Amino acid sequence: MSIGVGMVDQQIDGVAEDTKELVRLAKSGDVEAFERLITGQYRFIYKTAFRWLGHKSDAEDVTQSVCLRLAHALPGFDGRSKFTSWLYRITLNAVRDLQRTHQRRGKQVDDAAAVTSEEIEPTQEDQLRVNDIWRIVRKLPQKQRDAVMLVFGDEMSQAEAAVIMGCKEVTVSWHIHNARKSLKELL
Repeated sequence: MSIGVGMVDQQIDGVAEDTKELVRLAKSGDVEAFERLITGQYRFIYKTAFRWLGHKSDAEDVTQSVCLRLAHALPGFDGRSKFTSWLYRITLNAVRDLQRTHQRRGKQVDDAAAVTSEEIEPTQEDQLRVNDIWRIVRKLPQKQRDAVMLVFGDEMSQAEAAVIMGCKEVTVSWHIHNARKSLKELL
């Protein structure tokens, strides 16, 4: 089961207030607080990257990239949104950067989303079917894909997805509606 962004805030060190305090301390230059913040968020970043990319090594690359970016980006976090919403956006930007890099090298998005035998045992037919569905979802147009991945993959509300996507909730609903029509044709 996937964890929504709102739930992650409550799970890190038990309470979202711990995350706020770590962010405050890290922004003021506390290296230990920054390390604890990264350690606490590492799994969230990796899971988010893996959901979008579907490939272990790419998700690891994105996770490392995000951890490095945080040192420079953290001073720009103003606290108006949840830290995990802000972090989700940074992770999603890193995912898109990697996808653009793959495209420049002549790779198709399918290559980045291909599931290898190291990640799934061949006897897990149900898991293979689910991964096939997510692979197809990754082929949708960007806005449709984003809406589906956020709402169904990460179990966010449409309102939370709208914040991440930078649009209105009704727009997220529209993208999901269009994605359903597209998926019917692809499945």
